[in-house]
Amino acid sequence: MATVLLVEDDPMVRGALMRALSHLGHVVHPVGTALEALREATEHTPDLVILDLGLPDLDGASALRMLRGYSDVPVIVATARGDEPTIVRLLNDGADDYVVKPFSSAQLAARINALLRRSSRGPSRDDEQADLVVGDLVISLERREAVLEGRVLDLSRREFDLLAHLAENVGKVVTRRELVETVWHQHPLVGHDQTIDVHVSWLRRKLGESAGHPRYLRTVRGVGLKMVEPG
Repeated sequence: MATVLLVEDDPMVRGALMRALSHLGHVVHPVGTALEALREATEHTPDLVILDLGLPDLDGASALRMLRGYSDVPVIVATARGDEPTIVRLLNDGADDYVVKPFSSAQLAARINALLRRSSRGPSRDDEQADLVVGDLVISLERREAVLEGRVLDLSRREFDLLAHLAENVGKVVTRRELVETVWHQHPLVGHDQTIDVHVSWLRRKLGESAGHPRYLRTVRGVGLKMVEPG
């Protein structure tokens, strides 16, 4: 059971989603505007947010960026557009996942469960695990913290999980399928390559590298990724 903040201005859609989520055992806090959502997320920290983009007072993408200014709560965005530029922009704005309207309650339930499993992954790690050290990069699984050359990296939850998994397999090629199943806790579907590429791009920028001049993250074309010791 999780506490879900449902942000949807259409009363009929909101009611249907409330019934579906309640049937799944979740506690639902429904709101109809972006300002209500931001206030609710501040006062009563939810376990997950379902955010519709077509809100009456503020664009949903803008609300997402504002929410990301103070919270790392998992967010599933509900959008009417499933084109690549829109999805990439939503991921860049801080969305953890998305559903394209119209969507089924079964699809939404699967995505919620995947995000909740992932968000609880950190605390369940073995506290006795040693830090992972790759070159000048030190990753503490216990503190969920990555330090590069003495500087703590500002990583989202998913960025940290991706980096940690690659570091746990340093020198080995990790397939995209494995990343989707292990880091995202989902079954590989069309569109996941794009999601992985976006997060790898963010990680590279924070690690001070690029695809053309990699230091830690090497792309193995057609297969996946490999973390290496910098030369």
